[in-house]
Amino acid sequence: MTPDSTPADRRAALDRAARLRQLPEADRDAIRLAQDPKFPRLLEQITATGGCSHPIHLAGSTTTLDGSTGEILHHYNTRDEPGERLLVRCRNRRATVCPACSRLHAGDTYHLVRAGLLGGKNIPDTVRHRPRLFVTLTAPSFGAVHRAGELCRPRRDGGTCEHGRPLGCGAVHAPDAAAVGQPLCPHCYDYTAHVLWHTHASKLWDRFVIDVRRRLATSVGLVQSHFAQHARLSFARVAEYQKRAAVHVHAVVRLDGPAGPDDEPPAWGTAEVLTDAVCASARRVLVRTPYSRAVGELALRWGNQVDARLLRTDGDGPDDDAVAAYVAKYVTKGASETGAGLDHPLTTWAEIDSAPVSEHVRALMHTCWRLGGLPEYAALRLRAWAHTLGYRGHILTKSRVYSTTYAALRAERAHHMGHSDTAVTERYWRYIGSGHTPGAALIAAGISGDLAHNREIAREEILWMAVGH
Repeated sequence: MTPDSTPADRRAALDRAARLRQLPEADRDAIRLAQDPKFPRLLEQITATGGCSHPIHLAGSTTTLDGSTGEILHHYNTRDEPGERLLVRCRNRRATVCPACSRLHAGDTYHLVRAGLLGGKNIPDTVRHRPRLFVTLTAPSFGAVHRAGELCRPRRDGGTCEHGRPLGCGAVHAPDAAAVGQPLCPHCYDYTAHVLWHTHASKLWDRFVIDVRRRLATSVGLVQSHFAQHARLSFARVAEYQKRAAVHVHAVVRLDGPAGPDDEPPAWGTAEVLTDAVCASARRVLVRTPYSRAVGELALRWGNQVDARLLRTDGDGPDDDAVAAYVAKYVTKGASETGAGLDHPLTTWAEIDSAPVSEHVRALMHTCWRLGGLPEYAALRLRAWAHTLGYRGHILTKSRVYSTTYAALRAERAHHMGHSDTAVTERYWRYIGSGHTPGAALIAAGISGDLAHNREIAREEILWMAVGH
């Protein structure tokens, strides 16, 4: 409005303001951002993060110098940026938190796992001819649960448990049915053992790997302590929640020479020897819980279902790319997406009662909270991990020389974007915030969706060309 504005101009302006107030907050904020002179640069920043849902805000500067002459090649300062800040990716792996960063993390995971199977990323191609297994280890049974597919749990004699619940179920459940994975009788289900098994699952995996090495040595007449002088066991492992909210483990296991992927395994290191050692160790290892007067001492083991599939280069076995893609897909899922917990910690009992989870999962959380109050389990920090049902391990772990690393993949991506090997960069940064305004979040979601759609089109074109040829 100006002093020369007419009554009609003023009425039109008031009408526009009234219409804007009727719009959702995100739309109003997006219009405000679009009217800012620096909006094109803000759009560039959001696009550069891939439409990250919760970017980190940094303030500071970088100065890039020629490493040999000291000449200033480039100087950057956030003073000229919108809001005097730079947006960088949050790098959260969970798709429920940030779809854009989870897709990037999945891509890195795919290349990390694939390099250990087929070579590449400074890993020799000869690893594809090594003894390699795709191993699945499950949790033991803690009680009968409903199953999908065929008849759930048929029983000719029927019968009920001591709590009056049926011992069987004659229904055929769809895979996505709410009943799948839920106990037939919650009172018979051993929630204490389930939670304590989760808490010790990572230690059980460590014991398993150690025992595989020992069994390999013993099977060929080596002193167990000398195994590292003859061979090396390399692996990449991902943890996955089943429908019953119990973690099971998928792992790529490879046998190398003592120097790792650059070294051929000894002549005795065959796929059959590795398979026998893996299966025997999976059935043998155990971890004992701390003694508790309320619970006693539990001996925790892997479940009876052990699957060790040989990966072959001639196609007679699981496909290497399919294995890598499966691991990459699952590593981006959070607990809430799998229906087996939440992606954020719980601080009170009341939060458990109000959590949007099934009654089975809620019972596991309550068990974590109760056991976490016992002094003998204080070191397990069960209340801090109640949102993951007591599971404290990483979703993806790997041995040191299995393949490349996330840091190396990020460095390679930065080099691909034009960073010079001879340049020296001086950086001065400080954290000043995170996240988007409602309007910027709307814009970021659109950019993220467009990029995902473009990638899907490119993937389909590559597949079409491959099939056509």
